[in-house]
Amino acid sequence: MGFLSVLSFAHKLVAERLGSTAGSQAIAVDATAGTGADTLMLAQAAGASGLVYSFDIQQQALDRTQERLGRYEHPGRLARTELILGSHDRMANHIPAELHGRLQAVMFNLGYLPAGDISVITRPESTLPALTTSLELLAVKGILTIVLYPGHPGGSEEAEAVQEWASSLPTATAQCIIYRQLQRSDAPYLIAIEKKQA
Repeated sequence: MGFLSVLSFAHKLVAERLGSTAGSQAIAVDATAGTGADTLMLAQAAGASGLVYSFDIQQQALDRTQERLGRYEHPGRLARTELILGSHDRMANHIPAELHGRLQAVMFNLGYLPAGDISVITRPESTLPALTTSLELLAVKGILTIVLYPGHPGGSEEAEAVQEWASSLPTATAQCIIYRQLQRSDAPYLIAIEKKQA
């Protein structure tokens, strides 16, 4: 059996975290809805009592996400999901104040929308503030996952900025890991962050 892909490993980490909520409502954010793969996984893992917020700046991405959710064979088992047309750096404005500091997971899948306009990409100027906000919104022991794509124009610069941001986090605040293939510098990779204290 081979290693998990970066996206599959991100899903594994997040699903385990959401599955450990034991009696409390699971709350999660997909900061980059894209094709809806992460949103659907979050909705499944959070379960019928859970809540998922899914953001994208492109209506096409939200439409594809809604279609993916609509095709799921057991819709009654999915968390309530809110699709929000807007930038992930404004997520705190869309999530009720009483939920701040209570999220178990936030996922970022950076880059561009597959089979969409590849000139519309995530950029450090909105991604970095969104990551900082995500840490603030997470509960202690909550998890933040960031899948990075250095192989497309603009992707390497964003990946470097995100890695520098993660590296600068105090160890008392957060624990960070990297999951990547070392033989290819342009291969997608994952940074996962666990919040250690408020």
